[in-house]
Amino acid sequence: MRTVLLADRLVDGTDAPAIDDPVVVVDDGTIREVRQGSAAEDLRDEGTTVLDHRGTTLMPGLIDAHVHLNLPGNGGIFEVLDNSDAYVAVATANAARTALHAGITTVRDVGSRGTTAIDVREALRNGIGDGPRMLVAGPPMTITGGHCWYFGGEADGVDGVRGQVRHLNKIGADWIKVIGSGGGTPRTQSHRASYSAGEVAAIADEAHRHGIKVTMHCLCGEAMENAVAGGVDGIEHGWFLVGEGQDQVFSEALADRIAEAGITITTTLAVGYEIIAAMEGRTRLTAQEQAYLDGWRRTRDFTLTQFGRLRSHGVKFIGGTDAGWRYTRFDSLPAEAYLMAEGGMTAEQAIGACTGGSADLLGIGDQTGRVKPGLAADLIAVGGDPRGDLRGLSDVRMVMKDGDVRLERPGTGA
Repeated sequence: MRTVLLADRLVDGTDAPAIDDPVVVVDDGTIREVRQGSAAEDLRDEGTTVLDHRGTTLMPGLIDAHVHLNLPGNGGIFEVLDNSDAYVAVATANAARTALHAGITTVRDVGSRGTTAIDVREALRNGIGDGPRMLVAGPPMTITGGHCWYFGGEADGVDGVRGQVRHLNKIGADWIKVIGSGGGTPRTQSHRASYSAGEVAAIADEAHRHGIKVTMHCLCGEAMENAVAGGVDGIEHGWFLVGEGQDQVFSEALADRIAEAGITITTTLAVGYEIIAAMEGRTRLTAQEQAYLDGWRRTRDFTLTQFGRLRSHGVKFIGGTDAGWRYTRFDSLPAEAYLMAEGGMTAEQAIGACTGGSADLLGIGDQTGRVKPGLAADLIAVGGDPRGDLRGLSDVRMVMKDGDVRLERPGTGA
């Protein structure tokens, strides 16, 4: 069955100008034609369904390149420790559905317990449940007692990390996620590298031998130095923490090395945005909570500044929220895009970093990420023109994945 979609404009996930009065033809789950002219009378035959979403902007489905579907996104990070794998898998499926209904048609889960997210991915592929296209890293690789150890991915030494890469390949990981520094897990050090340069190089070598890409959690410059030297494919967060506090010191030379290596950073700017919103929403704060809020305000300001500085050195970015972690919700990608624009991107660049550009880095640009003939019909319609304020991406009126409408809200039509 053929479906024809109409809208006021089309933003196609590339740098091309928006198309006014677009017509997008979908057949058998695939985009077959994109053209201008909303009347499209020649397409209105008996076997065609016309979805009239004039009053909206038609776009490729969004891609969140950094999520943790196991986690609740309500501040309770360690709930995963207190429940069974079955409970965690159900929570994962629910989070996946939330993301899809927010217009996010693809996610990359970069840290989950055991095979819980992998199992949900397989269920969705087999038509069980409702959720986005999923790329899954499984348990992130971390040193013994390191950040995210509770997901089950501890491995040490060159032989140990090579063995863990082989294990992750065996259980079906699409990516390898490496915890290159400490993080929010107690008794870890965010300002110091965890794995050595030699261990990182062994991970990347083993993963690439199996045809799998590697991305690395880095909250300090030392970890990013190891990522560049080791030959990883991506960096998550890309912070420059020094010392025990939340202070950061930007390195021009390191920024150049990241750019020269062609390593893309996943932004995760929404983490601070959501923490600050949650804390500011409380009527009364303790002195400790106020200090925590003040620290995150400084972090937000610095990460936005260094985002612009890294881009000025030629470093590329894709959009990811860290959804599930702290207070970051599974519908936070519009806030991420808005913050990328606040940091210096144009609206079109920010949208591209959350659609086509992200698809390319994730290795699925030949499947999705743009409104282009031959690609999967992963499409959304959002109210008005979100380029004026990217937070408008949250006004999702329609979600289509693989040609099937998964969500349609009232308020559209001629």
